[in-house]
Amino acid sequence: MSTLPIFRLLLALSLPLAMSACMHATPTPAAPADATLRVATYNTSLYADQAGGLIGELEGDSAHARKIAAVLQQVRPDLVLLNEFDYDPAQRAATLFQRKYLEMAQPGGGQPLHYAYRYTGPVNTGVPSGLDLDSDGVVGGQGRARGNDAWGFGLHPGQYGMLVLSRYPIDAAAVRSFQLLKWSTFPGAHNPVDPRTGKPWYSAHAWPQLRLSSKSHWDVPVRTPGGVVHFLVSHPTPPVFDGPEDRNGLRNADEIRLWTQYLTPGDQPWLCDDAGRCGGLQADARFVIAGDLNNDPVDGDGHHEAIVELLEHPRVLRHPTPTSAGGEETARGYAAKGIARRGAPAQVTGDFGPKAGAMRLDYVLPSVGFSYEGGGVFWPESSSPQAAIADGSDHHLVWADLRL
Repeated sequence: MSTLPIFRLLLALSLPLAMSACMHATPTPAAPADATLRVATYNTSLYADQAGGLIGELEGDSAHARKIAAVLQQVRPDLVLLNEFDYDPAQRAATLFQRKYLEMAQPGGGQPLHYAYRYTGPVNTGVPSGLDLDSDGVVGGQGRARGNDAWGFGLHPGQYGMLVLSRYPIDAAAVRSFQLLKWSTFPGAHNPVDPRTGKPWYSAHAWPQLRLSSKSHWDVPVRTPGGVVHFLVSHPTPPVFDGPEDRNGLRNADEIRLWTQYLTPGDQPWLCDDAGRCGGLQADARFVIAGDLNNDPVDGDGHHEAIVELLEHPRVLRHPTPTSAGGEETARGYAAKGIARRGAPAQVTGDFGPKAGAMRLDYVLPSVGFSYEGGGVFWPESSSPQAAIADGSDHHLVWADLRL
């Protein structure tokens, strides 16, 4: 792991130390009081390998979608990001999921759940770049080869998209999207180098065009009873599925660092959104960062210093790390099989199989100015009846209750 810059270490040391854990989350968390805002992130795995495939699944009777809806009905967040929810321009999949699943009581779930507001938009996954991004000598192709040459890996445009659902009004006109931001403009960005040749991985033609965000980065302003909250959401690429050049690991780190830059004051003329507005978030703005960031602070692949730097940013609230009994059970089970974890077992948010084990990849990070009232990971123990609805995805919902 790379060392943090000296000035960031000094900033981090000047702040109170973060608490390492909190009490295990109950499988059926009570809905927050009116004075609090419950914010969540959930990688739902609601995607298909064919365009329109998710729409077809939701038009039928999807057991998968029922489980995802049941978890949301149990936790009942006021504001939630759904990662890996395929995007279609007519938002047909989002409408079907809300009407047929969330707004209908599900087995193992709770009462129907209605969100009056939502935001979704285009993402880079599956969108052809017209460039040879995997350096196989061919532009496009079939299957994974075609996906590797998209702006973000995907088999069709919109795969692995994002969907924001909210009880409170979303200021759609003020949303900022950074889908088109070029990676090469990012401060300190380095074109990955292939150690076998000593040459940059991306050609001199491709590198200036390559987009940073593998899906998109959105700043979604939400008008809550306590004022405007900027919901900063993203889903960086996994730092795997590459080679010794580490192109996905480096991209994951800089996708995470985009939020660090967005929160840092100062003139940033390179940081321009898709509408041409430049600069970061206002110094007095309240925010919540949410998403599957695909980076554990200590375990697994990736450049861990990127997520640590975000967790320790002076504008991010220090709060207990969310935990679950089911996550601890799973992580300890892997440890017994020889897959050791350096981080706290109870803090994991997903089960990624016998090669990777369980890791903490999903985050809800509020800004200073909030009072943290509690939170957790919806991951009941295997003996709990609610374990039957918690396996709809390899990730588990993470939530935080924030006093306004």
